[in-house]
Amino acid sequence: MMMDVLGQITKQRERRGWTEYLLAEKAELPQSTISSWYKKQMLPSLSSLEKICNAFDMTMAQFFAGTEEAFPLSDEQQELLVKWACLQNQQKELLLQLIQTM
Repeated sequence: MMMDVLGQITKQRERRGWTEYLLAEKAELPQSTISSWYKKQMLPSLSSLEKICNAFDMTMAQFFAGTEEAFPLSDEQQELLVKWACLQNQQKELLLQLIQTM
C-alpha cells in the first residue's frame, strides 16, 4: 500500500495550525510549488520533501511512519545518516538513483 504523501503533509501542517504559505516559508520553498503539488496531484522531489520534514522538525522515517516518535537506529544506520548529511544535493540524488537500480 502506497502512502498518501500529500495527505501526510496536510496532516502534519494542519496539526501545527500552519497554512501552506507558512509551511513554504519554514521549508524555504515557493508557496506556488507546494500549491501545485496538490493541484496537479504531484509528489514532491526528495530534496523538497527533506525540506518539508526539516520544517516539521522530523526525519523522513518519522514522516513515512506517520509518527513523530524517534526510531532507534543501529550503529550502521547512524553511520549512513552521518555520511548522507555530508553529501551535496547532486551526490544524494546520484546515490538514490544508484540504490533504485539495485
